[in-house]
Order: sequence, then C-alpha cells, then structure tokens
Amino acid sequence: MELTVNLDKNSYPIYIEPGILSHVEQYVSQVFHGKKIMVISDDNVFPLYGEKLIHALPSYQCNSLVLPHGETTKSFQTLPQIYAAMLEHQITRSDLVIALGGGVIGDLAGFAASSYLRGIKLVQIPTSLLAQVDSSVGGKVAVDLPQGKNLVGAFYHPKLVLIAPEVLNTLPQRYITDGMGEVIKYGCIKDADLFETLRARRSFDDLKDQLASIIYRCVDIKRIVVEQDQFDTGERMLLNFGHTLAHTIEQHFQYERESHGEAVAIGMYQITKIAEEAGLTKAGEADKIRQVLKVYGLPTECNLPMSVLTDAVKLDKKNLDNHLNVVLLHQIGDSYVYPTNLDFFEKAGNI
Repeated sequence: MELTVNLDKNSYPIYIEPGILSHVEQYVSQVFHGKKIMVISDDNVFPLYGEKLIHALPSYQCNSLVLPHGETTKSFQTLPQIYAAMLEHQITRSDLVIALGGGVIGDLAGFAASSYLRGIKLVQIPTSLLAQVDSSVGGKVAVDLPQGKNLVGAFYHPKLVLIAPEVLNTLPQRYITDGMGEVIKYGCIKDADLFETLRARRSFDDLKDQLASIIYRCVDIKRIVVEQDQFDTGERMLLNFGHTLAHTIEQHFQYERESHGEAVAIGMYQITKIAEEAGLTKAGEADKIRQVLKVYGLPTECNLPMSVLTDAVKLDKKNLDNHLNVVLLHQIGDSYVYPTNLDFFEKAGNI
C-alpha cells in the first residue's frame, strides 16, 4: 500500500508493507543519495529491529544512538546527547537521520534532525501502533518541557515513512491499547464507518484481519487533513480531539501513569460528555465512545478534579490569549472546532 502526502516541495511517500524492513534500502535510496545514516532508536526497539535495519542498508555507513524508552526521554535535556552523537560521527547536512521507534523516538529524532545544522534529511520508521497511524505522519516534531508536553517543536516533514505492520506483533499489550486510542480518534472525527467497525469487534485480536487496511485508513485521513492545513491553523486542529485534556492528564502524573493513547481516550470521552451536557454534541455519542473504549481496554476517567488540570490547560498550544479552541463532535464521524475559553470546563467535576 502506498500513499503520498502532497505538500509541494515537502511532499513524501508512505509505504505500508509487510516485510519492508528487509528491503528498506530500495526505498531509502529513492530519497537519499548521501553516505552516512544516523539511526536513532530506544532500548526496547533497537535490540529487536536495529541490526536488521542496518544490515538491510549495506550501501551506507550506518551509526546508531540507542536511548532509554519512555516519555521522559522526550525531553529538551536529551537533545545535547543526540547532537553530541551526530558530531562524534561527523554527520553533515548531506546525511540522513532514521527514527526507528514509537512516537517518542519519532518526535525526538525528528526535532533533532530539524534543528541540527538547521536541518538534515529524516526518514520515519514507526514501530508502535500509535506512531504508525498518527505521529510519524504530518511533520510535527517536538520535545517536552517540565511545564507541559510538546511545548518546543517544529513542523519538519520526513522524506519517507515506512510502515511494517508485523512489528506490532512484538509490542507489549499496553502499547497496542495505547495506539487504539488514536485509531478510535480517527473514527470519531472523520469516519463513522471506521468507528462502527471498531465497535463491532470483540478485541484487538479480533481486528487483526483488517489491521493493514485500518492503518491505511487512519494514515489516509491524516494525509487529507495535513494537506488541507499543513501548519495546524484550521482543519488540522481536528486531529487534537481529546488531546486538550489528555496532555494535562499525562503531565499531571509526570508521564508515568496514563500513556498518551490512554489519556486521549479519557479526553475524548470526557469532553464529549461535557459537550453533550451543553447541547453541543448529539445525545448518546459519549456512551458510544465509552463502549468502543471498553472493547480495547481503554480508560474513560482518571478521577481528578477538573480544577487540578486547569493551570496546565492554560499552557495548551490551542489556548491563544485566553481563547481556547476545543475539538468537539456534532456526532460520531463529524467533528468541529469550537472557540471557547476555560469556562467551558467550569461545570466539570471529576474526570
């Protein structure tokens, strides 16, 4: 399966193909004609796929940097370590970074590539479900600050995205659950049929026969949205459904309790409940979301008072001069951006 994100000079192809890691050079060689490649990965992924990837790139001089796994690695403080490794291996602007890992590595390596020597080529090889359906596509790269998630970042598109669905077979169950939060999001915002397909299944294992096509559909939705709004000023905001609350939940627990997808699940359900009570969403949609989240083992609440999260919401990138854009649903498959402020959350109790 092949898709192209059409962004003029920033256009790039996405390939979804079983076994693609074994012949990765034929794809990389189409977009990169230099000599050196820096593979950035983590200590969960590299032992599984790092040597296989490097072995499949015999025409290039490959070096690697293996970082600790987890959201805490996606920190501004990690960047000097990456830059130092690039300098040590004499990586130049004619060379390439490959991000081999989940969303943390994709975001972190992507931001390092965007800023090192004012930008070097980047290829994304996402190995988690969340990264395959969402974070590896669209050109958003970032690191976290203590005050909040993704507060330092850039728009920096890869030259290529390679997706091998079979790598998901080595993911721990929680990371599958994590990714399903984003898969469900796509059904909520743009595709009622996808949502119903997800709701009709009994578990992730029951979904595997359609997994490649579901990944393709999620990526295609993101492609369409990104092409319409490359810099996140309008239509692309819809991809943030559930994220205004999710990022604050993640930060509150210092990225150690709810994963990103779990926090997005809570955010989607809770913000839809608030919107229903305000007459902004068709009645009954929150319960449909609750049902599908239950199928894939995702939470719907974190038992925090909304007031605890308000300060972090103030720092959300969608909060501009006390005007907050939240993403709501008219109904499943039909989303919209609702301009409001922090008063929107005033009547919410525990979430």
